[in-house]
Amino acid sequence: MRAIVVRAPGGSDQLDLARVPAPELVSGTVEIEIKACALNRADLLQRRGSYPPPKGASEILGLECAGVVRAVAPDVSGVELGARVMALLAGGGYAERAVVHAGLLMSVPRGFSFVQAAAIPEAFLTASEALFTLGGLAAGQWVLLHAAASGVGTAALQLAKLAGARVIACAGSAEKLEFARGLGADVLVNHREQDFAAVCRDQTDGRGADVILDFVGGSYAERHQTCLAESGRWVVIG
Repeated sequence: MRAIVVRAPGGSDQLDLARVPAPELVSGTVEIEIKACALNRADLLQRRGSYPPPKGASEILGLECAGVVRAVAPDVSGVELGARVMALLAGGGYAERAVVHAGLLMSVPRGFSFVQAAAIPEAFLTASEALFTLGGLAAGQWVLLHAAASGVGTAALQLAKLAGARVIACAGSAEKLEFARGLGADVLVNHREQDFAAVCRDQTDGRGADVILDFVGGSYAERHQTCLAESGRWVVIG
């Protein structure tokens, strides 16, 4: 099959279209004929040589894809040949075919193109886990969201609004904040010009955020402690 391979660590000039061995179907897996794949920051890091794939995973870039089921292992049930699916991958999305564990497979939402579906698994599942599984977000609660214009950030913003939450969106430029506004953000904070913790306390009448989605880590820790509500959840991503 054909795939995009990395000749040597570096820039996009190191990417090349080449012939590579097709992945093999094994127990518990499904083979997908890939129609679209997505670009994630991890792909950029891996291309540069600073983010090695997990042990045993494909060295081909690509952590999510969408396509059509081409083959199904004998021990897999409930997956039909020809079904339109999207999937999380440990690697291998920049290729004509991929083999994925059946448990990481999802149906393409009705009305979605393959291109749209390929952008869902990585960002939206990460955001969903952070907001709801770990963050326990509920309607009416406040979310302090950093990197609001990023892939996971935009997914989290949309999911939070669908759940009835209120979102304080942080980003580093007016352009990014306007994009966040278009996705439904209630409060916009330019972290280069404003103290996000002070804005958060002010907007919540001193109560603080019920959930903080933190893509930054240590340098924001002290301020997060000042704007996290009682029994609030502070989720660090990345």
